Amino acid sequence: MSSATWPLKAIAFSKLSKADADMKRAKPEKLAPRSATAVDGYIGARMREQRLALEMSQEQLGGVSFQQIQKYENGKNRVSAERLFGICKALNVPLSSMFERDPTR
Repeated sequence: MSSATWPLKAIAFSKLSKADADMKRAKPEKLAPRSATAVDGYIGARMREQRLALEMSQEQLGGVSFQQIQKYENGKNRVSAERLFGICKALNVPLSSMFERDPTR
């Protein structure tokens, strides 16, 4: 085998522009979690209305802590479809009862 030597070439590195440097330092934007909306507040109010009509405590609603039920009822947290279905079963109401009118009007 012959020992071939490759010619070495100098590689020129250009300086980063200020914009490039700023971009490297910038942290990627984090997506905001889905925040509660007027619809979530309406659903929460309907949950509370039905729970109180049944004289049921937040603890008795079951499945989650009473603090989480408070957040749902105050419209601070969104209720997943699965959780809402379970809550409707516990309240003995059809799922459609949570959407009887347009909450955005």
